[in-house]
Amino acid sequence: MSAPTTPRPADASGTFAIGGDLVVNRLGYGSMQLTGPGVWGSPKDPAEAVRVLRRAVDLGVNLIDTADSYGPFTAELLIKEALHPYPSDLTIATKAGLARTGPGEWHPIGRPEYLRQQAELSLRHLGVDRIDLFQLHRIDPAVPLADQLGELVSLRQEGKIRHIGLSEVSVADLGRARDLAEIVSVQNLYNLADRSAEDVLEYAESHAIGFIPWFPVATGELARPGGPLDKAAADHGVTPSQLALAWLLHRSPVMLPIPGTSSVAHVEENTAAALVTLSDEEFAALTAAVASPDAG
Repeated sequence: MSAPTTPRPADASGTFAIGGDLVVNRLGYGSMQLTGPGVWGSPKDPAEAVRVLRRAVDLGVNLIDTADSYGPFTAELLIKEALHPYPSDLTIATKAGLARTGPGEWHPIGRPEYLRQQAELSLRHLGVDRIDLFQLHRIDPAVPLADQLGELVSLRQEGKIRHIGLSEVSVADLGRARDLAEIVSVQNLYNLADRSAEDVLEYAESHAIGFIPWFPVATGELARPGGPLDKAAADHGVTPSQLALAWLLHRSPVMLPIPGTSSVAHVEENTAAALVTLSDEEFAALTAAVASPDAG
């Protein structure tokens, strides 16, 4: 089946209430690709980046994921330029905890004073009084988790952030974190080809925690001519990327895919994936056809 057209396709992805009170369309947008090479510096075409963000919102996207480290701060500043003053239903999720020293370089820093500094900078760069969802980008093994999350709890108590999330964690990490703070989301690598975070997804689903898969469209070899994703996509009359996103949306009601792109055409293509409907049988067949070596 092909994806029909509609002015706001993201509305068809269904909704999820992050933290019980931030209702978003489940198909969102990730802003990492709006930066320069190595997620460093400004994009080649800043005007196109602004158009991408505005087009995503026009298409019904009301969850935008970003981070202080994207640029650094480039993505947050572009979001402000493109969308401020923000639509009342727009949720912007940002992250802190990875410092940048150059293109492709990422260093965990979870010292409380650093996390507070970055939160304050994100507030300024996004132009908001409160960050809806503030995620610890990585747990810093050199700093007690209680200190890292304790600072985020303090920021929440001060009204500077609304909800707390985590990124790239295990089930054990999630359990420890939930003893220290209310955790409403988790952002892990997960896609049709790499389901190594299956146990984290299952934990999130059982506790009504939003699961934000990063790198959600990992088609690669799967979409090669004659490959399993290429054939299935052709049978449905859609692109491999759209089918991969439709698979994620079908997988769990807490799944919040955030495909990123620096192209208006691609954001339109990705968002149209919300209109692709898979039956349970089609979902199971695709899951079996694309075996993840880490799934199970």
